[in-house]
Amino acid sequence: MKKTLSLLLALVLSLGLLAGCGGGNNDQPPANDQPQQSDDQTPSTPDPEPAPEPAGDVTIQVAALASGYEEAYPGMWQEVCDAFTAATGIKVDLICDKNLEDVIGPSMQGGEFPDVIHLATGREKGLTEQFIKDRNIAEITDVLSMTVPGESVKVSDKIVGGFTDTSVTNPYNDGKTYLAPMFYSPCGLFYNAGLFEQNGWTVPATWDEMWALADSLPEDMYLFTYPTTGYFDAFLYALMYSVGGPDFYNKALRYEEGIWDTPEAKECFDIITKLASYTNPVTPAQANDQDFTQNQQLVLDNKALFMPNGTWIVGEMAEAPRADGFAWGMTALPAAKAGGNGASYCWLEQAWIPAGAPNLDAAKQFVAFLYSDAACAIFAKGGAIQPVPGLTDNLEGDNKMFYSIYDNGADAAMGNFAAYNAVAGLGTVREVFLDPVNGLVNGSVTEDQWIADVKAASDQMRENIME
Repeated sequence: MKKTLSLLLALVLSLGLLAGCGGGNNDQPPANDQPQQSDDQTPSTPDPEPAPEPAGDVTIQVAALASGYEEAYPGMWQEVCDAFTAATGIKVDLICDKNLEDVIGPSMQGGEFPDVIHLATGREKGLTEQFIKDRNIAEITDVLSMTVPGESVKVSDKIVGGFTDTSVTNPYNDGKTYLAPMFYSPCGLFYNAGLFEQNGWTVPATWDEMWALADSLPEDMYLFTYPTTGYFDAFLYALMYSVGGPDFYNKALRYEEGIWDTPEAKECFDIITKLASYTNPVTPAQANDQDFTQNQQLVLDNKALFMPNGTWIVGEMAEAPRADGFAWGMTALPAAKAGGNGASYCWLEQAWIPAGAPNLDAAKQFVAFLYSDAACAIFAKGGAIQPVPGLTDNLEGDNKMFYSIYDNGADAAMGNFAAYNAVAGLGTVREVFLDPVNGLVNGSVTEDQWIADVKAASDQMRENIME
C-alpha cells in the first residue's frame, strides 16, 4: 500500500497543474481502499453529460463545516459558492459554522434539509454516520460522469483514481458512490521540531524508542496529548496497519470473529493503554469540540510532545501563541518493531447530498463544481488539498513536508470500520473504540474493560454490517 500511494503522489506531482482521506466496508483486500491509477490514468466512464443550462431561479442551501481551512482563508466557502453562481446562475445560501451539527440539526429534525453538506465522519456528534446508517444519503455515482460546470471535462477526470472506490465514499459495498471525496490529508503525530532540535532529540522510529524518550522528559513535560478522542480514529487505523499489516487491518475493519483475541490486537490495545499513562492529565477535560484547541496548545507550549492530527492544524492554530523557536514537525506512527515501517492514515473529508434535499439536480451540479479549477484554486488558498491531479505540484513549506510523508518510509492506511445498521443500545464506532481513551487517561476505565466492551460490540456490529 505504501508503494501504491507513493506512486500515486509521484504521479500527481508530475502532472504540473496548480490549483488548488467515516464508516465503510469492503470485502476486497485493501486495494479498494487505496488510491490507485491504471496504466493510462483514464477511468473507463461514459462520455461527459452536457453541462446543464444556467438556472437563475434556483437557490440551493449549502452547509459546510468551518474548519481550520476556513480559518486559514476566511471566506473560502463563500468564494466557492460565488464562483458556482457565476458559472451556473444557481444562487447559493451558505451556512458555514464550526458547530455545524447544532446549526442544521434542528431544521433537519423537522424535515428541512440542506441541498449539500460538507461534514466528514469522525465528528463527536456523528451526524454523517447517522445519515449513513439510516441510508439517508443520496447516491451520486452519476455525478462522476457529469461535466464540471464551466469546463469541458468529466468529474471523474478531475479525481485521482481510487478515491471514489474507498469504503469511505462507498459505505454500502454496492459499487455505488454516495459521498464525494473532498480534502485529503496525511495524518500522524505532530510535534515541535524546534524543541527536538534544541534538545538534540531524535524522533522515535519505534514504540520502544518512544517510551525511552517519555521516561527521559522533565516532570512538567508529557509525551502525549490529543484534541478529542475522535482523533484516535486515524491513530487507531494507522496503529493497526503498522502492527498487523494489511491482512489484520482489513479483517479488523470488518469486525472478523476472534480478531480482537489475536496477538496483533492485544499489542494495539497495550500501546494505547501505555500511551495513556504518558498523556498530559488535563487532556480528557478539554477533549471536546469546544475546548480541543487547548489540548493542541499544549504542544505549542511544550507541555506535551506529540499529538495526533492532520494538516489542517497549521491553519487552525496559526494565531495561537507558541514557545520560542517553535516549528511544526510531523511523523508517522512509530513502527511496531525495529526495522519495520511506521504508518500514516490518509484522512479524507466528504461532501454529500441528503436524500431529502429539495433541489437534487442543482445539488449535484454544485458537487461537480467542487472539482473545477476555480474551486480547487480557492480551496488551496486555505491549504485544503483535494485528490485532484496536480494540486500538490507547487506545495511549499509545511504542506510540502506533510504530503511527502509516504515518500519517507511510511505505510499508507485508508478505509474505515464497516458501516452497520442501527441497533438499539449499540454505540457508534467512536463510542466503542475511541471514547474509552479518556477513561484510560483518567483511570476510570481499565484496558480489560475496554477490550471486553469492544468484543461485545463487535459481535453486534459484525451481525449487522450493511451489505
